[in-house]
Amino acid sequence: MFTEWITGSVFNEIAALLVLAAGVGLVGALFRQPLIVSFIAVGIAAGPSGFDIARSTEAIHLLAELGVAVLLFLVGIKLDVKLIRTLGPVSLATGLGQVAFTSIFGFLICLAMGLDARTSIYIAVALTFSSTIIIVKLLSDKREIDALHGRIALGFLIVQDLVVVLAMIVLSAVGVGGRDEASTSDIAAIFGAGLALLALVLIFIRYVADPLTERLARVPELLIAFSIALAAIFAAMGDAFGFGKELGGLLAGVALASTPFRDAIAARLSPLRDFLLLFFFISLGTSLDIANLGKSSVEAIILSLFVLIGNPLIVVAIMGALGYRRRTGFLAGLTVAQISEFSLIFMAMGVTLGHVSTEALGLVTLVGLITIAASTYMITYSHQLFRLFDPYLRIFERRTKNAQEAGEGTKDMASGHDIILFGIGRYGGTIGRRLIAEGKSVLGVDFSPEAVLRWQKEGLPAVYGDASDAEFLLSLPLRQAKWAVLTVPHTDVGINRHDTGPVFIQALREAGFTGQTAMSTGLVGDRAQLASAGVDLVLEPYVDAADRAAEMLMAKTLPGRSSLEQEGQQQL
Repeated sequence: MFTEWITGSVFNEIAALLVLAAGVGLVGALFRQPLIVSFIAVGIAAGPSGFDIARSTEAIHLLAELGVAVLLFLVGIKLDVKLIRTLGPVSLATGLGQVAFTSIFGFLICLAMGLDARTSIYIAVALTFSSTIIIVKLLSDKREIDALHGRIALGFLIVQDLVVVLAMIVLSAVGVGGRDEASTSDIAAIFGAGLALLALVLIFIRYVADPLTERLARVPELLIAFSIALAAIFAAMGDAFGFGKELGGLLAGVALASTPFRDAIAARLSPLRDFLLLFFFISLGTSLDIANLGKSSVEAIILSLFVLIGNPLIVVAIMGALGYRRRTGFLAGLTVAQISEFSLIFMAMGVTLGHVSTEALGLVTLVGLITIAASTYMITYSHQLFRLFDPYLRIFERRTKNAQEAGEGTKDMASGHDIILFGIGRYGGTIGRRLIAEGKSVLGVDFSPEAVLRWQKEGLPAVYGDASDAEFLLSLPLRQAKWAVLTVPHTDVGINRHDTGPVFIQALREAGFTGQTAMSTGLVGDRAQLASAGVDLVLEPYVDAADRAAEMLMAKTLPGRSSLEQEGQQQL
């Protein structure tokens, strides 16, 4: 009776899904589980294998697709053209290398497990898909989408998506895919459509973006509505041209990335993104058929281990060969330790065409469930995992480092500095500029290449690096510094908030630092904890700003009189 009432209208169904998501999300938060895992669990509970209340698949799918478009739009709006050009080679090499490795060895593993050649090809191709949406969501939540490994991961995921589209066309042409009429003309058409869409974006940036957004910004609500519309129409065009809604939404964001209103747009759209992505994960969960999952558990575990271990290792190896630190390679590699929701779509297409059996679809479904859940934890706790496996990763690192990590800023570290400032965003950057204005020598450090470039454009010394990387700290001129200041949020350096102070202080001391330390926190009750860990000065941005504002207000009043008394005196 209750189920019939819920499914009686789309509104009732959506309301029930929101209540279920809030309840399951709360339980997951209490047990410190990633929100993505909770939301996928909501989809499973609401789907045919659970309460069977998510029956309005079209409405849910529509909201999910809009959420994907907004998510990739917000990624694109923060992309810097210079960074894209810089990271192009590593993205291309890593993306192609990972696809080749996964497809070839995945095919051989499937054959070794006794599967026929056609099924092995399908599964091998399905294993090459990585979920851009899940990865971007996790990196955004950790505030690592702007980090070097986040930028590289996004780059090779885009390359991977393009290769997957072309691979599906080629498979179709040889009779393994869904369209027998596919040919090289289809490949040429996709390339042509992509170039046309890219040209449209460049024209929009050059002649339309600034004047249009300046006019729209006079009515903020209209600017937000236009941004959503742009994300949706570009996603639709990308899907129509054959290279997916993700790339279309990304290009829509790039089209507005050069405007002065990009930060305001991003801030206003972030809550909408999080709300819509709930339906993406619910849609993903409802597509999982629990009844067919246990039939190929051994094979699923073997393939899951291959994806969880093999994919990150090949990324670490390729990036190490290109001169990147093992830390950067490891953090980027973890992002491909899962298969995508499109893997299930691809396998379902094969079942419809009669090329593979439903057992093969169940096998890939179980691999998807295992790898998505496991990789969510791996990405969430990536920094702790790196510290655990660091001794075994040294073989992947070259002595000569990539310029992106080692060469740039070397001259800035040659001389001593009074203060080493970790985090040169809005808060840390303002502190650094004030100190420099007072005649202090400050070296800025940030794990966002974009922040480092902004600082260097102002003629200020800055280097790329991560405050939680003990090896990187050894390269800094810490012995001459009097202060080490950490102004980035705890989650930005990948350290659990309960051990930020001890870990940072210990790493500094091991690197030879003998000066004083300062650390910012926005968490209530952290002052005493950080002080006991050895932090000499605890900065609380909101509290400090309030204290300073109160001092300024008091300085404007006459001593010994209240503001009401002063007002009465002025009236007299």
